[in-house]
Amino acid sequence: MKRIFRTIVGMMLLSIPLCVSAQDNLQQQVDNLQGKVDRMPKFSGFVQGMYQANLNYEGELIDNTLRMRRVRMSIDGTLVKGLTYKIQGDFTRSPMLVDAYLKYKPCNEFAIQVGQFKIPFSIESPINPLNLEIFDYGESVKGLTGYSDVCGVGSLGRDLGIMATGSLFPVETQNGDKFGIVDYSIGVFNGNGANQLDNNNRKDIVGRLEVHPGLKALTLSGSYYYGKYYKDEDFNGIRNRWAAGLQYNDGKLVIRGEYLNGTTGYQGFEGEEAPKQFNSKGYYAEAGYNFQFGKEGKEQKLMPVLRYEHFEQQTGVLGVHTADHVVYILPNFSAPMSYYTVGINYWPIKSVNFKLDYSIVDGYKNVDGLYNKNYSHRVVAILSYKF
Repeated sequence: MKRIFRTIVGMMLLSIPLCVSAQDNLQQQVDNLQGKVDRMPKFSGFVQGMYQANLNYEGELIDNTLRMRRVRMSIDGTLVKGLTYKIQGDFTRSPMLVDAYLKYKPCNEFAIQVGQFKIPFSIESPINPLNLEIFDYGESVKGLTGYSDVCGVGSLGRDLGIMATGSLFPVETQNGDKFGIVDYSIGVFNGNGANQLDNNNRKDIVGRLEVHPGLKALTLSGSYYYGKYYKDEDFNGIRNRWAAGLQYNDGKLVIRGEYLNGTTGYQGFEGEEAPKQFNSKGYYAEAGYNFQFGKEGKEQKLMPVLRYEHFEQQTGVLGVHTADHVVYILPNFSAPMSYYTVGINYWPIKSVNFKLDYSIVDGYKNVDGLYNKNYSHRVVAILSYKF
């Protein structure tokens, strides 16, 4: 733990001299003195309505529903030059705080962020749900990145903490593209998820490093999560995850793939010879292409998308039926699930988005603690409006 904290402090100290030498620092200070800062708060948000239908392997309807997937409103603004804030809430169930943070960015090489926000883990998680190519984040991303984590702790992919970020080694291409070759994010968090107090004496360390090797559109990403969780007397212990992925996104062609792996502590029940930790892993690959058309050639966007995902969520026990009762005989069972998805992502105008996805789901289904082989179909349509 001491070594990790020394690493964080070292990265901060390395960034400060770069920050001080930034050419725009003097102009920022002059602007502050002259009061050239727009302090008016900006209001924005989006609404997502969703329809989902689940069908069995024969194509017979199992269930279907309409619901509001997300209803978000945000306020963001600038207090003084370099110091910004954001507050975001969700209203689908009851008013719930999503984001609330202050961010001080004196230069591109270094910024410090404090409050509640997304943890810096995974290449897909930082993407705004409006801009996802399919209707939602992948199952492996949600299961190992704090949305619906396999450990049962965390939500929204967010947590309370403090984070340092920056973009290093700026370059400019012949086309005029400006970007940093290395982007870093590293932070210290409670580890219990959004709107939750810490319930152990351990803080979690999360970091992500992204490299753009010569192309702004190309990203190589690596993430690491080091922490502990506590759900109850049986489900608690280490919560370590790592991920590696790549993405190419030039505004038209999008290719993204990632592998995620997570180790989760488990104490076991009395008399049960169970492992003290489980290992869950998953990967996905997707590709899509934006066709732009309209009077000016850019007003509308239509993206066909293909995606494959595999997720193995390791669980505590496997329930097996006998003639008399249920006997738990396999304490270390992995429930693999595969998802084959084809979809359409359509922007008729900048503020409206429609997604239609069809998936074949192949794997196991948990029914009252019992895992049975399951093969089904899923159709999801989602309509979004942003303002």
